[in-house]
Order: sequence, then C-alpha cells, then structure tokens
Amino acid sequence: MLGAGGWSPMVTDRDPWLQVDLRDQMKVTAVATQGCSISSDWVSRYLLLYSDTGQVWKQYRQEDGGGTFVGNVNSDDVIPNKLSHSMRTRFLRFVPVDWNPSNWLGLRVEVYGCSYKSDVADFDGRSSLLYRFNQKSMSTVKDVITLRFKSRQAEGVLLHGEGQRGDYITLELHRGKLAFYLNLDDTRQRFSSSCVAVTVGSLLDDQHWHSVIIERFNKQVNLTVDSHTQHFQTQGEGDSLEVDYELSFGGIPLPGKPGTFLRKNFHGCMENLYYNGINIIDLAKRRKPQIYSGKVTFSCSQPQLVACTFLSSSSSFLSLPVASAIMGGFSIRFQFRTWNPDGLLLSTQLSPEHQRLELLISNSRLLLTLHNFGQQLEASMNKQVKFLTNAVLCCRCLPNLCEHGGRCWQSWTSFSCDCSGTGYSGATCHKSIYESSCEAYKLIGSSSGFYSIDPDGSGPLGPALVYCNMTEERVWTVLTHNITAPVRVQGSSLQKPHIMMLNYSASAKQLRTIITGSEQCQQEVVYNCRKSRLFNTKDGRPLSWWVDQGGERRSYWGGFLPGVQQCSCSLEENCIDMNYFCNCDADIDTWANDTGVLSYKDHLPMSHIVIGDTNRTGSEAIYRIGPLRCYGDKSIWNAASFYQESSSLLFPTLRAELAFDISFYFKTTANSGVFLEIMGHKDFIRVELSSPSVVTFSFDVGNGPAVLSVKSHLPLNDRQWHYVRAERNVKEASLQVNQLPLRFLDAPADGHRHLRLSGQLFVGGTASQQRGFLGCIRTLTFNGVTFDLEERAKMVPGVSSGCPGYCSSSSSLCHNSGKCIEKSSGYTCDCSQSAFGGPTCKEVSFDRESSMTFTFQEPFSVMQNRSSQASSARRESISRAREDVAFTFITSQSPALLLTVNTFSQQYVAVILTHNGSLQIWYHLQTHRTPDVFSPILSSLADGQIHRIRIHREGKDLYVQVSNGHIKSFMWTCNELSCLLLTVDNFQEEVLLAGSKGFIGCLSSVQFNNVAPLKAALLNRGSSLVTIRGPLMQSNCGALADSITSKNLRDKEQHGPDTQNDVAVIAGVVTAVVFIAVCILAVVTRRLYLRQAHRSNHSIKEKEHPHNVETGNRTELHLQNSVRDNMKEYYI
Repeated sequence: MLGAGGWSPMVTDRDPWLQVDLRDQMKVTAVATQGCSISSDWVSRYLLLYSDTGQVWKQYRQEDGGGTFVGNVNSDDVIPNKLSHSMRTRFLRFVPVDWNPSNWLGLRVEVYGCSYKSDVADFDGRSSLLYRFNQKSMSTVKDVITLRFKSRQAEGVLLHGEGQRGDYITLELHRGKLAFYLNLDDTRQRFSSSCVAVTVGSLLDDQHWHSVIIERFNKQVNLTVDSHTQHFQTQGEGDSLEVDYELSFGGIPLPGKPGTFLRKNFHGCMENLYYNGINIIDLAKRRKPQIYSGKVTFSCSQPQLVACTFLSSSSSFLSLPVASAIMGGFSIRFQFRTWNPDGLLLSTQLSPEHQRLELLISNSRLLLTLHNFGQQLEASMNKQVKFLTNAVLCCRCLPNLCEHGGRCWQSWTSFSCDCSGTGYSGATCHKSIYESSCEAYKLIGSSSGFYSIDPDGSGPLGPALVYCNMTEERVWTVLTHNITAPVRVQGSSLQKPHIMMLNYSASAKQLRTIITGSEQCQQEVVYNCRKSRLFNTKDGRPLSWWVDQGGERRSYWGGFLPGVQQCSCSLEENCIDMNYFCNCDADIDTWANDTGVLSYKDHLPMSHIVIGDTNRTGSEAIYRIGPLRCYGDKSIWNAASFYQESSSLLFPTLRAELAFDISFYFKTTANSGVFLEIMGHKDFIRVELSSPSVVTFSFDVGNGPAVLSVKSHLPLNDRQWHYVRAERNVKEASLQVNQLPLRFLDAPADGHRHLRLSGQLFVGGTASQQRGFLGCIRTLTFNGVTFDLEERAKMVPGVSSGCPGYCSSSSSLCHNSGKCIEKSSGYTCDCSQSAFGGPTCKEVSFDRESSMTFTFQEPFSVMQNRSSQASSARRESISRAREDVAFTFITSQSPALLLTVNTFSQQYVAVILTHNGSLQIWYHLQTHRTPDVFSPILSSLADGQIHRIRIHREGKDLYVQVSNGHIKSFMWTCNELSCLLLTVDNFQEEVLLAGSKGFIGCLSSVQFNNVAPLKAALLNRGSSLVTIRGPLMQSNCGALADSITSKNLRDKEQHGPDTQNDVAVIAGVVTAVVFIAVCILAVVTRRLYLRQAHRSNHSIKEKEHPHNVETGNRTELHLQNSVRDNMKEYYI
C-alpha cells in the first residue's frame, strides 16, 4: 500500500483475481485497497475469498449477509474495510466486481491481523481421542465445550459421553448438519431409539473450518455454530450431567453401547478442542495419561478429492477426454449435491450402436436413460464454457430468515418462504393475515362469530381464537376458558382447599396484549353459597380467593375495588346482614349469592379460584366463572394533530434490522410533508407525502438509497383518511396506499441485509425540523407495536391529541367497510367499496329469477399464477396472488351453484353445494392439473338458515370461514404441492351439475375483492361491465334472516357455547343463478409490464402488485345518491 506500481491484469483476462499467500495461518481482521499508482485504474467493488490450502475457497460474508466490499473511486485514496468477524486463513483472493468504467482495474492491497496458533488433530474415520476422568464418573451442572472442525464426510461422531443412570451427550454430523443430543436423568429415553436432536447448521462437510460452542447451565443450553446460536431446554428430571469413565472425541470406540445413535466415526480435522477449560488436543500431543489417542495425527492433511461447481444450468459443463468410444463397459463413481430439481449429470456415447447414455435429475429424482439416435443427433457439446473449481454451495436458509415458523426453500441463487399454516404472508412471512381486533373486523364489514385475531400484528405472539360479538353498540371480544359449567364444591378447607385452574383460548402474553389494547375488560363471577363464608368473621382472613394472571392472590370480589375485601352487595348497600360486607359471610343455612363483575384490567383475567370453607355440615358452594369480555380498540383512533411544520413527536430508537412494517392513517390539506423519519449513521427510513397525490417510502440499509412511490389518481390532501403501509425485509420492500395496487422493490441479491438505526423516531417531522407534516395521523404501528400518539402529543407544542372532525372517532358512523367522508357541515358514507348501501352502508335487498355477469377490465391478473421451471420462482409468483370473496345465502336446495369466477385462460373458482348440501370450493389455478377441491364443512347448509361465507386466499394460504346460526369457523391451509383435499376426476361435470340445478333461495352481500357485483347490477344498469338476464328486484329476505340471526347470537352468548339454537330461519324463496365472470387480459398485462420495464431506468426492478382491484372504474360504479330514505342491502 502507498508504494509504486500495483496489480493490473491483462485486458483479455475475463475472470481476474489477485491472490495473497500469508505464508502461515493468520487471524485476519481487516483489509484495505488502493488503485494503481499514477494511473486511472482502480476497483470500486470486490469479493473476498479465503482458503487454508489454496484449493478449496469460500466467500467471506459480513454479519448482515453482505458479500461485496466497497472499494475505490480513485487510484489514490486508501479504503479500509473492517471485517465484522475475524477469519483464520492462509490464502486470500480479491475478486474484482466493478472498476473504473472509463479505464481498467488495478489494485494495491493491505491485510491487517495477527498470527494464529492452534492445536490440531486429524481423524481418519477410524480413530478417536478418549479423555478419561480421574474418578469413576463426572457430574457437572455447568459445561462449556468449544472446538473448530472441518470435514470431508457428511456423517460422523464428534463427541460422545454417557452415564449408567441414563445421562448422555452426543454431538455428531448427520447429512452435513450438526445434531446435538443431551439427556439429564430421563429414564424414559434411556432405552429409547426415538431421541430428539437439536439440529443446527447446513453443508458443514464443505472442507472449511466451522466453530462450535456448547454452553450448558442446568437444563438451559446454548448451541452456537458459526455465530448462529440456538437456545433450548434439555429433557430429563435432573439438572446435572453425569458421565461415567470417559468422553470420546471423533467416534465411539465401543459399538453397541446404550445411547449410541450414529456409529460412523468423524473423518476430518479438529482444532482447539476444549472441555471445561481443558485443552484435549494439547494433552494428547504431550501424551498425558488421561488421554488415549488411537491413530490420531496432529497436523491436518490435505484433501485428495477436489470438488467443482457448475455455475450455469444451461451452459456450464465439464468434458473429460476418452481414448476411444466406450464399448465393453465402464463404471463411474461420484458424489453431487444441488438445489435444482432438474439437470443433466452425465452423458456419454456408446459405440458402435450409436447410443447415448444419460444420467439426469428429473423432478428431484435420478433417471438413467439410454437413447437410440442417428448420426444427425450425435453432435456433442464442444464449445468452451467456464466453470469454477473448488467452490461450494451456499446455504441460503441458514439462518432461517422466514418469520413466524415459515419454511425456507432455496434455489441456486435465492431463497423463498413457504408460509402455509403460519397465519402470516409475504416474502418472509412477516405480515399477519388476520385483523388485530374484533373492532377491526367490524370496520371491514364482518358480523358476529369466531375469529382469529393477531393482537400484535407482525409481532411474535401469533393469532388467538376469540368470539366477536357485534350485535350490540359496542364490539365485545370474548375469550373463553375450559370451565364453562357451574362447579359445586363440598368438603374443602384452608388446609385442603378446592383449587381450580382456568385455561384460556389465548396464551398469557396474548391475553395481556388484548387487555392492554382494550378500553375496558370485565369478567363475571357467579358465586352461590350455603354456610360457606368468603372471609373469616373473626379476623377478616380470606377463606376463599382468586389468583390473577400475574400469580398474585386477590381477595376482593366482583363489583368492588381492588385491595378491599368486600363484595358488590356492600357497595350497593343491600347485603343480607349489614354487619357483613358479603352475603355469604352471614353464614346462613339458605342459599345466598355474591355475584359480581371483576373489571380492574391489571388483574384480569382470573387464572385460579380457591374455595376453602365448605367442610362443615350442610355447607357447599356453587360458582361459575364467565369468559373474559373486552370492548374497544384503543389503537384504532389514537391520533395526533400537527399544526406547526417544526413540531414532531419523538419516540425511542427502533430495532428493525431484518424486517419491519409501518402502518398508519393520515388526513391533510397540505401539498407535502414528512410523516415519519428515523436515522442511523448511514441507514435511514422515511415515509412522506412528496406531492398532493404521491406517497414515497425511502430507506437505506447500506446498498444506497431505495425509493418506492405510489401515485393516486385522486388527490390525497382532501381532508379524508388515507391508509399507508410500508414494509421492508431481506427479500423486498413494498408500499401500499389505500386500495391502490402495491408497489414492490426487490432487494439486491448479494447486498447488505441489516438495517442499523440509532436515532430517535420522528413522527410528523424530521430531525432537521424541515418539511414537517401538517394534518392528522392515527393508528401508527411499527412491527405490531402501536404508538400512543395522544399521550405524547400532550407534552409537545404545535401538536394536539386527537383529530377534529366527524370521522375521527370510534363511533362507527359508516358500517361494512364504508368510508366516512368529511363535509363542511357533517359527513357522508362512501359505500363504493362495500357490498352494502344506504346512508351508513347498511342493508338493502333485491330478488327474483335472474343471472348476472360482471366483467373486470383491469390490465392485471386477479388470480395470478404464472408458471416457471424453477420451483422457487413459482412459489414467489404464487405468494403475491390473492382474492377475497364474501357472500351470504339462504337455501333449502341442493345441489346448487352459488358463485363462479373464471378467466380467459381457463382458470376458475367455483363455490357450490353438493347433492348432500355440504359446501365445496373448487380452485383451478394450474390448468395442467386437476382442480383443488376443499370441503370445509360436511354438514348440510341447505337448511333454510342464513350462512355467511368468507374466502381469503393469499398465495398458497387459503382461509375459509363459514358463519351461521351455530357460529362455526373453519380454516384450511393450501400448500402449492399438496393442497388437494378431495380428488374428483370429472370436475367439470360436478360444477355443471350444480349450475344446471340453479339456485333457489336468497343470495346477498356478494363481494369479490373491492367490487360488489350485485350492488353494481342494481345501481348501474347501463354499465358496460354488467350483463343481466331476467328481472332483478328488491326483497327483504336477507334483512329478515339477519334480524333473526342477531337474536340468536345474543342468546348464544348468554347461554354459553354449548347451547343449541332451535330458531329456524325461513327466508323468502327466490330463484336465481349468479355467474360472476372475471375476465383478465393476460396478454395486455404482459405487454404493459414489459413496456413499463423498458421505460424504467432504475437499476433495481420495481413492480406493481395486483393487490386489489383498481378503482379506475369506480366513477362508473359510484353511488350517485349515497343518502337514501331507507337502509338497504343488496340481495339476489
């Protein structure tokens, strides 16, 4: 460095690299580059490879996954790059990626580090090291084992020890992964062959060094492989590990011992092997008596076999010369591994019969084929093609970047996430498919029923099943537990009390999040007693009590304040005996009641109840604990108003290294302004209104600024609420504004992944106090955590809590996904995105014999399912397709066709009732396969009662909810490769049979994504999108059924979930057949996309997502008179 000259390869060298030999193993901590002296040659970006032998190379990657180093912009400056973790190596290669575009590349390099000494042992697959204890057995409660290894084989034992009481510890390589077994005094697994291993790592047999650290304290264990740590708790009843006689390293020398899982010995090298601070290899080298070394050498031998990597499945190959054509016979032996499901492994010509033998992978299976062909097909591949020797496969699923339990799949160049069954969607399974509360479900038009809610959104808690009661003015969230029937208690005392534990339908953390986010919660306790006291009448000591979720004992009862040992009758001054604070404390022979409602949120819900005074003659108690009931979602209308550009709300630094999502609502009259900003040293996040109709999301994770913008066809500064959601993960970034199509931006394939933020979060402004936002922001959520804007606004000048206007409260002025529109002297409801109408988007109906077709004209696919040879590309394509279907029906006829959606490309979705009345949903998205058929409910729905059907598909995840008088909820998860739940050979006949029978009954509230076809048919009879056959008239069949159902829902909550409902819904009989044909112009779609891509000058591809139906035709379907005399819902 700084010297004259430099390295500059020949211009004809197509793959230049500079190799540095450090002469010995060194610990490298940093590198620096400089261009050639007195020239215009430099390297602007480069890769760094390292090797112990100079033959087998591995690419160095920073902790955030980035593998490209930033180089020079001129030939004079020295650009250092500190390594996020040091590496131990002898050879380094600098591989230029980009250089001076107007000249050529040149390098001067410098390497920083220090010498590295180690103790190495070489195991040949038949050798091992035994460390013998000074006593018969060794019992430890804490262990630390460290080592480094490199291996040539995918199988082999690294470490093993066991004791007579059943303890064992084993670390082994299995299929290139590390499997760790540990048992502490678990006699159930002593002689079991079904021991569960903790598995970490992948492709560890790549002839490169890998570090392992095992840390154990009692049952808690940390297992770290190459900086990736897995925490777990071991099996067994004890806390100590008891090992008899010895520990073996590199193998198990005595086959057949109990606890032996894999008998193949380790083949490779170990380095710096320490057991609880003891250097095992150093003891072996010095021939200490406690070490037995069998055929172990103390230098790492060089591998005799060298691998080669084929970089292209279409052009890379290796041609080996042969003296003459193969005639008599031959044998070939080799090993391979790949991520691709198809590829040619071997091809050779056989003479003189002019035959060719091929060994290939086809659909992930080996296929050996013998071909007969003429001379015209004998042309062999003779062009020169590059291939890279000594490279290794890259495991892109370690660590697993798929969130919430998503399954990672990888191809040669990228990875994808299978989110099936997780309850989440997106490229990395980050976004929850469920709403966050019952209040949120009501805002989108849902009715009472069981729902999965995700109280922390994209956070770690996951969904919980609750009952949403929407029949009252308030929306109640009901969480049930395992004790629903009354419990009779006799014979209990303080010495032997009756204790009952309540298990809820949600975890403790989910319960706490739901309660914290609710405005009010309560739980009813019905307590009947006869000669059974709650408190000791002499000293006031409680004889019965309950335990809250925090484990604290509570002795106050329903209706009274915490900390006061009284009951509700004392508060109401109507106790049986006013000398006591509870009716039960009167200790009378007749039945008394101390029923009340617990409503202090910090103590709810009840986790245990303890009864201790029913052991006297004639004494007994009967209690019933009601479900936890909460109402209100404090986050939905948590808002702040900004009226000074220099004012902003500050919140602490956020952690969002690998993935984050931000969502909020805003309304403004300003032309521009920054909604929020958070900065790091170089990294940043910013979301802003860049013009009256454009929202921009920009960020930088170290790869340079990335920008996403969504432009609305209508101004956004119209004093109305608008929704914004921005997400960034290691795969892509996305931006959503209202119901407009999502915008996507792919992450660089080999770029930085970790977003490092250090500054505070500025809401409504920036750190420079410029370009601040003027208007209202509400429901600000970051990674599932909602910010309390109202509380913070009380302390900041220029910002006030709440937001003025009729549409800024939780009063639900507009129903069923209707949008509240501010007016100068009031409000109106925009029902264009709802299946309902009227002044507040409530119910209207129409009927009579009819059929109707609705045609979409958007230039993008609703049911997107592009084909691809690569399975990962197919998964990524499917992951962005979605549709939402909802409708209500009443019928007594079967079979019947309820709804169909089809495309020009022969894809379709059909919802039918079979001959026995059960519901079937047909998905035919891949035209070369038979359709996938789902039967979410086997009982008959042709029962004359109202049924609400909701179908949501996002990628491979299919969610089906069937809601009727008995309130049942079903959820199915569809995997792309194995989602066929019912195989029907003649699928067309099944659907046509249902269609030929028509439909007799009431069909209402049909909605497909954001379009309400039945409503459009009645209100837009002249529309070119709607084709009507037969009369289309108004009816009240749906309204009648809904009114009866509302009564049933109220009765159901009062009498518990097991109460049967005897009310039959008999609606008006209507004959109708509904065909909704969704015509998608696929050819136009592709041309538009290609034209857009051709015009784009960005280096990173930006895409539009067909998330929802474009609102371009909204003006044609918009209600001209949104306020009518009667509330109506649209039925057929």
